[in-house]
Amino acid sequence: MKNLFTKYISVVFLVFSVMAVAACSGNTNKENASDTSKMDETEATTNTQSANTQQITAQSETANKTVDGKLNINTASGEAFRTIPNVGDKMVHEFEEYRPYVSIQQFRKEIGKYVDEDQVAEYENYIYVPIDPNNSDIETIMQIPGLDEDEANELISMRPFDNNPNPSFIGAMQPMVSGEELEIAKGYLKTEG
Repeated sequence: MKNLFTKYISVVFLVFSVMAVAACSGNTNKENASDTSKMDETEATTNTQSANTQQITAQSETANKTVDGKLNINTASGEAFRTIPNVGDKMVHEFEEYRPYVSIQQFRKEIGKYVDEDQVAEYENYIYVPIDPNNSDIETIMQIPGLDEDEANELISMRPFDNNPNPSFIGAMQPMVSGEELEIAKGYLKTEG
């Protein structure tokens, strides 16, 4: 009789254990479905945030470009630099390593350690070094389209100019360049801050 009672208890325990496992696995499936739904929502949110970040970055990079589409070598991001032909991670590192650039000659010297003169000149089609009207050298001022060496020297001889936003420098340059070139020049000027 004691043996029968023990077997009965064992069977009841086994039945309850099986029911408990079945009940838990049913909840686990529901939880898994809920977790999957939550993961889908999280992934969708992450994708949306990533797309928004990319859009903001693209807008920021667009805002960082001048009228002629050049990048400020001192403020452009690595992602923006990678849009320049023949620029990979190593060149991005080199561009960023020597910041802040104060002259185009400095850019040529430092980047010329890694690529030949022709490649440096090619990079200059995509970047500019900001111009400080009172301190930049002639080569840096000559980044402004339409300015020749004599005109750049004339601007240097007129120093000092009023600072930010450099209305006297722009005014002095106005008869030397076209309206479009003047707009580009405004984008090249170093701003305080």
